[in-house]
Amino acid sequence: MRGFRFQRRRLAGAIAALPKTIGRSWSWPWAVVITYLLIMLVIPTAAMLLKASTLPIADIWRIATEPIAIAAYEVTFITALVAAGFNGIAGVATAWVLVRYEFPGRRLLDAVIDLPFALPTAVAGLTLATVYSEVGWLGEPLAPFGIKIAFTRWGVGIAMAFISLPFVVRTVEPVLRDIAIEIEESSWCLGAGPWETFRRVMFPQMLPAVLTGVALGFSRAVGEYGSTVIVASNVPFRDLIAPVLIFQRLEQYDYEGATVIGAVMLLVSLALLLMINRLQAWGGRYESRDA
Repeated sequence: MRGFRFQRRRLAGAIAALPKTIGRSWSWPWAVVITYLLIMLVIPTAAMLLKASTLPIADIWRIATEPIAIAAYEVTFITALVAAGFNGIAGVATAWVLVRYEFPGRRLLDAVIDLPFALPTAVAGLTLATVYSEVGWLGEPLAPFGIKIAFTRWGVGIAMAFISLPFVVRTVEPVLRDIAIEIEESSWCLGAGPWETFRRVMFPQMLPAVLTGVALGFSRAVGEYGSTVIVASNVPFRDLIAPVLIFQRLEQYDYEGATVIGAVMLLVSLALLLMINRLQAWGGRYESRDA
């Protein structure tokens, strides 16, 4: 009975101190964060969804599932998925070289990896269109074989791969740095070869970071506009992507169509963010379990 009264007094004291605790926690940093998020994220997102919801459900479905919209979704998501998968391989190899090897020009290569972050996307698109055109440095040698890159879906894929590569490299690189070289040496001493060591020892520890980097690169490629609009021909049912379709609808003063397609892309982006958060949480559990 005495213990029950003691616990009741503790609970009453905690409840009485709750307003003061909340008051201390809701200081000016909270006000700044909430205000910033409301202005920059919540209100624009809600406005987009509310604007789309003003249309009848039948019209929303009709606009979202038009043949040209379906083709744009297919080009956008399939091409972004292929580019992200390619970057998953190339990004791991690049991160491995940067972490495991010392060579002349290493710092320059490390700086070049971040170039897509700093380079305006329009400049990237112009550069890719110039290099991969039929008279460009890389496009001209391929032209005799009937391979055309610029102003095709291949150009869209290369642009998406270009702007999303740093996400994989910068996500995998710190994980590789944390893996001790002694783990590889122990595997070698037990008779495993380099490939078997990578496949069975190294890659399982890198997998959460690789998946996170690929998901980040995929989400970045899905929303890319500046580079793809220049390097592609933007022909419907061929290489037209959803962001360019939205802009075309705006140019035609079709605000309802642009809003509906934008809402579809917004919902897909939110789903991607949830998936990325789950991958990061999985990676954190994996690292804590290894620790």
